[in-house]
Amino acid sequence: MAEISFLIILYTSIIISAEHCVPRNFGDDSNVCVCNATYCDSVILQLPHDGQFRIYESSKSGQRLQSRLDHFDTMMENGIKLYLQLEKKYQAIHGFGGAFTDSAGINIESLSDSTQEKLLQSYFSEGGSRYNLGRVPVGGTDFSTRPYTLDDTPEDISLKNFSLTKDDTDYKIPFMKRALEINNELNFIAASWTAPAWMKTNNNYTGFLGFLKKQYYQTYAEYLVKFLEIYKSRGLKIWAISTGNEPANAFVPELVKFNDMGWTPNTVTPWVINNLGPTINNSTSNETIILALDDQRFDLPWYIQAMYEYSNEIDKYIAGIATHWYMDNYFSIDLYDRTHSAFPNKFLLMTEACTGSASWDIPKVRLGSWQRGERYITSIIDDLNHWVTGWVDWNLVLNEEGGPNWAGNFVDSPIIVNSKEDEFYKQPMYYAIAHFSKFIPRGSTRIDLSSHIDIRSVAFITPNNTIVIVLYNMDNQSKNVTIVDPNKGNINSKVSQQTIQTIIYRK
Repeated sequence: MAEISFLIILYTSIIISAEHCVPRNFGDDSNVCVCNATYCDSVILQLPHDGQFRIYESSKSGQRLQSRLDHFDTMMENGIKLYLQLEKKYQAIHGFGGAFTDSAGINIESLSDSTQEKLLQSYFSEGGSRYNLGRVPVGGTDFSTRPYTLDDTPEDISLKNFSLTKDDTDYKIPFMKRALEINNELNFIAASWTAPAWMKTNNNYTGFLGFLKKQYYQTYAEYLVKFLEIYKSRGLKIWAISTGNEPANAFVPELVKFNDMGWTPNTVTPWVINNLGPTINNSTSNETIILALDDQRFDLPWYIQAMYEYSNEIDKYIAGIATHWYMDNYFSIDLYDRTHSAFPNKFLLMTEACTGSASWDIPKVRLGSWQRGERYITSIIDDLNHWVTGWVDWNLVLNEEGGPNWAGNFVDSPIIVNSKEDEFYKQPMYYAIAHFSKFIPRGSTRIDLSSHIDIRSVAFITPNNTIVIVLYNMDNQSKNVTIVDPNKGNINSKVSQQTIQTIIYRK
């Protein structure tokens, strides 16, 4: 009887491990994977033996990180040929992740404790996406239930009324701490959307041409450092802080419906040199680095050049340059190349992306949309091929409306929560990021892989000497691909239509 019971358990475990995704269809090949308190798909990375490679595959047709093992072989006579040059190396990778917004926390908190844990494991565990970057707002954003900052008492120059809110203590800090417990390599990036309204020229959280008054330059620097220090005291050291989220929004009236504050190169540079930089250096958070810009790619490289033209002293205070993806379709990706060429010692990091943000994106949440997942895949591959060191999504979690959002600026998210049923849905966008975040750890280095017009591709060598290659076929027809590794041999793979593959093997 004991042997029979063992066989039943073994058989059941095999079936469960094979059924990674519990799918739900929303029409037209729109599939999500459903997770709840008792079950959620997970995939543990399995390194192949020498002479073998493993392929993980997701597709529009419904595959989600499905794995198969294969061997190096002779080259296929027909098909696409891609050539690796392991000795030709480019940028080191910082990582991948998403944002711990108020809205994300509110939605996670709406689930049962067991389902919350499944969700956090999905993003941060070895069986999940293995995110190692987490962005956190300083105070509120539009993805809050109201506009606010951490000191809304007018003229509180001494910041004696500075304090965390319920949003910090209930919706951000607990989930950030649990994520850090799951993955102790998680680094946090802070960004402020606006200074307190009383510090600004327009006395408002948002609005056209709202700038920080010069008389509050030092006060605002101290405000930000207070945030760094109080989070650090809660066990959440902040790795990086940006100079401010999307400062260009304050110059465009139609974009200023939510929290914003404007900066120009000639105002942000002296503020960093004289106020923010020295204040951080003189604090207990002096290991926190500063990221410039935190706005669209169209600001490159001129915005950074203008900062340096104002004063070369800025070089000792900024470590990297943060960008967002919302205008990428209208501006050449070569702007990254030009920026890296001009500032090779400043890393590039993409810190915010989401779908559903455009006015014509209706509905805001499209459950199971492969097209939106494809946008993530192509963006990440293109960015990584042009010196970007990491890619950070926007809200980790939203509800079925794409909120909450006090300004009505609803968008989509890789994970959508259905709190009424105590379940959440992993969308194609979730798996799109996982094909990178799960396999490319911090410290990996991009290596040269020849390009081909019919296949998107990028390659890396990891700190533990494994090779990771990501391929995507956007076409409606399958492609035969041979990757030539001069040391190991040939990887022959059939990449089906609208399919992403992550290939991994020992160097």
